Amino acid sequence: MSTDHLPDDDTELPQAITRKRLLQLGLLAVPAAATLTGAAVGIGNADEGQQAVPDDLEPTPACHDGDAPTISQTEGPYFKPNSPLRSDLVIPGSPGTRLTVSGYVFTRSCRPVAQALLDFWQADNAGAYDNSGYKWRGHQFTDANGQFKLSTIVPGLYPGRTRHIHVKVQAPNQRVLTTQLYFPNEPRNNTDSIFDRRLLMTVRTVPTGREATYDFILNFR
Repeated sequence: MSTDHLPDDDTELPQAITRKRLLQLGLLAVPAAATLTGAAVGIGNADEGQQAVPDDLEPTPACHDGDAPTISQTEGPYFKPNSPLRSDLVIPGSPGTRLTVSGYVFTRSCRPVAQALLDFWQADNAGAYDNSGYKWRGHQFTDANGQFKLSTIVPGLYPGRTRHIHVKVQAPNQRVLTTQLYFPNEPRNNTDSIFDRRLLMTVRTVPTGREATYDFILNFR
């Protein structure tokens, strides 16, 4: 199925001065090791009389000390181990709306997790999974700041499901989180029994396609 009728509206989430933004601006000193230490950063927003939000601030979930961990979901029937190490899944010349997904992996105490493994897999533009090879599949590791970035396309509609991207996330020496990421304003979100709004990405339209953000919070401190 085509992605020609993707909804134009992006999520309407309040923007905040987030830990992610402070990391991007270099205002937090982050050790390169996976076993990071340090206190959580207080977060406010302009509506509460705090610092004004810069115009270029990326909309992203804020990380607060003690936030609930990212929920798990079924991996479905199409996971394949041993995916290639790559952050760009785009096949040259393939149809589909280009999509970049970026974010951070945090612990419950908002410590960024370096060298966390993220294994992504998804349907192609027509809603089909490649089960004979590794098209639209790949794994990567977060950098020293706990950041990841995936280049792909907006997945097509798989029968009976809303649009989604599968992912497994594992911090070094920790358990694997298996879950799925969803798109806002999709008509099938209301009829998909697996869909959970806690896994909605923040998505915006850009000249090259779509940009999405999501921060994972793993269940350890």
